[in-house]
Amino acid sequence: MQACNRAIIARMESPVPLIPQLGAHLVAAGGKRLRPLLTLASSRLCGYKSTPENQRHVGLAACVEFIHTATLLHDDVVDESNLRRGLASANAVFGNKASVLVGDFLFARSFQLMTADGSLKVMAILSDASATIAEGEVLQMVTQNDLSTPVDRYLEVIHGKTAALFAAACRVGAVVADRPEAEELALDRFGTNLGMAFQLVDDALDYAADQQILGKTVGDDMREGKITLPVLAAYEAGSAEDRAFWERVIEKGEQTEADLPHALALIEKTGAIATTIARAQAYAAEAVDALSIFPDSELRRLMTETVQYTVDRAR
Repeated sequence: MQACNRAIIARMESPVPLIPQLGAHLVAAGGKRLRPLLTLASSRLCGYKSTPENQRHVGLAACVEFIHTATLLHDDVVDESNLRRGLASANAVFGNKASVLVGDFLFARSFQLMTADGSLKVMAILSDASATIAEGEVLQMVTQNDLSTPVDRYLEVIHGKTAALFAAACRVGAVVADRPEAEELALDRFGTNLGMAFQLVDDALDYAADQQILGKTVGDDMREGKITLPVLAAYEAGSAEDRAFWERVIEKGEQTEADLPHALALIEKTGAIATTIARAQAYAAEAVDALSIFPDSELRRLMTETVQYTVDRAR
């Protein structure tokens, strides 16, 4: 991870001063670096032997982080978010134009890293994931403010915007290790289910977390009219009066300062968080099962613990 972080910082360099300035802001904000960590762990799980001259897994881990960070920059502009990882978001500090353009720069850097790796298969996996992320974000925008959205459509959204990159981050680990397709597919399944669990928990935390712990403003999803499982579950289980409330704040976007506390009370009353976490736990179990193709090892146990950590964030 230290080598990966060095690669990220090095690739943030540019003769255009604003780019490294905004990059330094992103690096200072930290983050879990979970996606690049999964690339490194998956490659090691598959027996990849790195040497000082052969650090493909490090370059691809940095590539995955650039894809992720580019989407975050664009997301914060679309969502008009002011907080990211507990600090002022890049768009709040540098403005929307800079965030969009530097996001484009990071996407371009990610493709430079893909081509530097030299594998068409790796490029296909990561470029397909990039396209799927964009589709997921557009689908989320289309479903915004629509309480008639089926749960399956919501799951399609989070698969696109989150799980696809988790899956790709894991799958390329098997590719660089030159492992059989069965192991590639197992890691793809692991990443997909981990990503689904991760996003479900994130959506639950938006209605259940301490803002300082969450690192972003609690209730952002409601203010933006996003359709997430906690809202769908509360709407489905609510009374006629409860449903009228959700229709006003989500579909019509008519919100007051008193609405968030009331929304949190309805979420708690209907058990919507428990419903969401139960769904996340089911995906987490699938992720753990996907690793059963690999021999028992400390690394496999650590990856299993990562799955559990993802779900435990909501406790």
